[in-house]
Amino acid sequence: MTGPVAAPAVRIAPRSGAVLAVASVAGLMMLCWPLLLRVPEGSRVDPPFVFVALLPVVLAVVLAELNEGGLDPRVLAVLGVLSAVNAILRGISPGTAGVELTFFLLILAGRVFGAGFGFVLGCTSLFASALMTAGVGPWLPYQMLCAAWVGMGAGLLPRRVTGRAEIAMLAAYGVAAAYLFGLFMNLSGWPFLTGIEVAGHAGSLSYVAGAPVLDNLHRFVVYTLLTSTGSWDTVRAVTNAVAIVVLGPAVLTTLRRAARRATVTGSVTVTAR
Repeated sequence: MTGPVAAPAVRIAPRSGAVLAVASVAGLMMLCWPLLLRVPEGSRVDPPFVFVALLPVVLAVVLAELNEGGLDPRVLAVLGVLSAVNAILRGISPGTAGVELTFFLLILAGRVFGAGFGFVLGCTSLFASALMTAGVGPWLPYQMLCAAWVGMGAGLLPRRVTGRAEIAMLAAYGVAAAYLFGLFMNLSGWPFLTGIEVAGHAGSLSYVAGAPVLDNLHRFVVYTLLTSTGSWDTVRAVTNAVAIVVLGPAVLTTLRRAARRATVTGSVTVTAR
């Protein structure tokens, strides 16, 4: 049984929240732009190397703003420890067949420390794990962004929910986050794959530049359902739910104890003699 839920341990200033919102909208546009592109049908669309270069800059601006607005040295120490733990978890469970332990800790930390901390932890965890596992590539900024959204979303969940209901809510969120992570990561690469044909489906599922939005969206949804939803994403969802249900109460208690120690504030009273 977990204790009562208080306000997030790390609050973000209104300006930092605005920067976070703008960066999230920009990241979403960087993922969805092929669906909105208007070019002659059948034209070639190359990978957006400008976006790949720009996205880390956007993330760096957000991290700098959040650091200035509410991450003091004690909270940064907690962030470093959790980032290292998450990187190790990803190293020992690198997503083989969808089994990935990174997200359950990210969700629990975002729940305790808040949306801003969850966003930063998502970025740093994926970056650190990529360095450890030689996973650096053009996909990394998108992985960092999507993981950041997972942590941020956990910090935005209703705070009045406690006890077993809280664990159930977090487990359900872990399932939804697993499917959305897979969806967005598919979207980051699908428009640039050619000749996509899946057994059991007649016709190509490749992106067609200039085609109507709904047509491309239909092809993408079918592609995702047939290639990842029923396999990788489902195993990731089950992993998240089981880890949160089994380990969630103990981990939440530990994180809340660390949060109290990391965010203790006090005052000094001077007594005249």
